[in-house]
Amino acid sequence: MAAHFYFDLAHAIRTHDQVIEISGGMPGNRDTGALASVLEHIQNDDYYPELPDKLTHLVFSVIKFHCFNDGNKRSSIALGAYFLELNGYDWLATRFIYEMENIVVWVAESRISKDLLLKLLTALCAGDDYDEALKLELIDALGGLA
Repeated sequence: MAAHFYFDLAHAIRTHDQVIEISGGMPGNRDTGALASVLEHIQNDDYYPELPDKLTHLVFSVIKFHCFNDGNKRSSIALGAYFLELNGYDWLATRFIYEMENIVVWVAESRISKDLLLKLLTALCAGDDYDEALKLELIDALGGLA
């Protein structure tokens, strides 16, 4: 198992502050304890052994725990991209940002579960396109074809 690199609470808050400064919204933190917990939990290899597991928990939890007053979805993308870069996946960060733009909205709306998010991020981290089964699962989660 490869060693992973992490960032601390102060970095996460600074990143969020930059996101708000650049894109607008209400500054401030709503629950730094929840955010600290997320950052601590992703370091537990028993629960989150592989990078996609850690990335999924990070992105999902920042969105769902509403750690910040505003910009939770945007911050989850920024923090996820930085986590990828820290761990040698800098080649994937731009694609991650692009792919996650809609996915984070669907996570916030509870249309995409944590399990489906893990499948999507596992494929993404492998550099793969979504296979047909995963595409169908995503379409089903989003309510089918219009």
